[in-house]
Amino acid sequence: MLPMSWKTLIPILNILLFVTSTRAEDWPRWRGVRGDGTWRAPAIAPKFPAAGPPVVWQAPLGPGYSGISVAAGRVYTMDRPKDSDDERIVCLDETIGQLLWEYRYPATYGKLDYGKGPRCTVTVHDGRVYTLGAVGHVHCLDAGTGKVLWSKDLVKDHGAKVPEWGFAASVVTEGDRAIVHAGLPGGCYSAYDRRSGTELWRGGDDPVGYGTPIVVEHAGLRQLIGWTPEHIVAHRLDDGGLLWKYPYKITYGVSIATPIFHNGTVLVCGYWHGSRAIKLGPSPDKADLLWEENRYLRGLMDQPLYRRGHVYLLDKQYGIVAFELAKGEKLWTDDNRLTPRGRNPQVSMVWLGNTEPNGQDDTDRAICLNEKGELILIRLNPDGLTEDSRAKIVGETWAHPAYAGECCFARDDEKIVCVKLTAETAE
Repeated sequence: MLPMSWKTLIPILNILLFVTSTRAEDWPRWRGVRGDGTWRAPAIAPKFPAAGPPVVWQAPLGPGYSGISVAAGRVYTMDRPKDSDDERIVCLDETIGQLLWEYRYPATYGKLDYGKGPRCTVTVHDGRVYTLGAVGHVHCLDAGTGKVLWSKDLVKDHGAKVPEWGFAASVVTEGDRAIVHAGLPGGCYSAYDRRSGTELWRGGDDPVGYGTPIVVEHAGLRQLIGWTPEHIVAHRLDDGGLLWKYPYKITYGVSIATPIFHNGTVLVCGYWHGSRAIKLGPSPDKADLLWEENRYLRGLMDQPLYRRGHVYLLDKQYGIVAFELAKGEKLWTDDNRLTPRGRNPQVSMVWLGNTEPNGQDDTDRAICLNEKGELILIRLNPDGLTEDSRAKIVGETWAHPAYAGECCFARDDEKIVCVKLTAETAE
């Protein structure tokens, strides 16, 4: 066989470079690469075909609320296989949906409310996956093989108490740390060496909530921002020490939605007592209430979206509400058009942003999956919400989807599906 000439090889290399440079981001953790519901997307179709976005593959899955993660050609989620007392971590091939590995372990739910399956999204970092099960099992596995690298039973061995609706905060990785929100004695948040599993610190004495914390940089310091059933808090990342806390005690302990942080302001949105905006001060230990609102801004499970000074939130009564971050003043509501009004309304919203890493996110396009399993293309701006297209892709679900490559990955209690979103699929 004759060696390939450079004249033949160059076009192939150019094609490979083009494919590599234009591939959209992966979705390696809860709420995407940045943990804020933004996705630097490829050219998404302006509308879905009449039959809906093409299904690339689908695979069987057990019940659960866990979201989906995608990294390095692999898809990860958790479920609870039917007729078992196990939780399961699964890894599928991104291209064809083939099961590559699974890891099962006993997890007795007992009287756990809404006890059909695990809640947390798998965190993928540096060739490892990190998980927290509904009743306190933490695992670090090799992302390629599923081999257990370290694990912990936080209830049996570390004194954690399972909250009424189970542990629901996804593991956060930062530097050499894996941070868990499980309400250990003397550690509302606890950090472990992400490679060895050695405990590094415990911080805070609040009870456990359900929301995933975020890592932000302010006043020259990277810090952990969280929302517990009793406070909005900030902790140092090096030793877990408390920087500040603001009281916000809530009914039934439902601190669920992940906080957002923009323009020096932390925002949390609660179902029973509304939203609070905390303005951070000139030093890392200073924070004060900026505003509070409990008429239109009462979120439940969904992290709101922020862009150019405005926030878009799913309120329990009025549907999507747009408001100004600086003032908390309502601009409009969508009167429950995006997803039906109900006891526990749910829709996950994600910005379709610029594909360039340093590009300006000047688009107002977003993509959503509501509790009915409908994938919806919309536009959000201070003037209103415009729906461009809608297609049902899974059954009823509260699990957050993932977006990677050219596709959306979504699940219900029986299957996981991969559908193609790029422009060539449009009519």
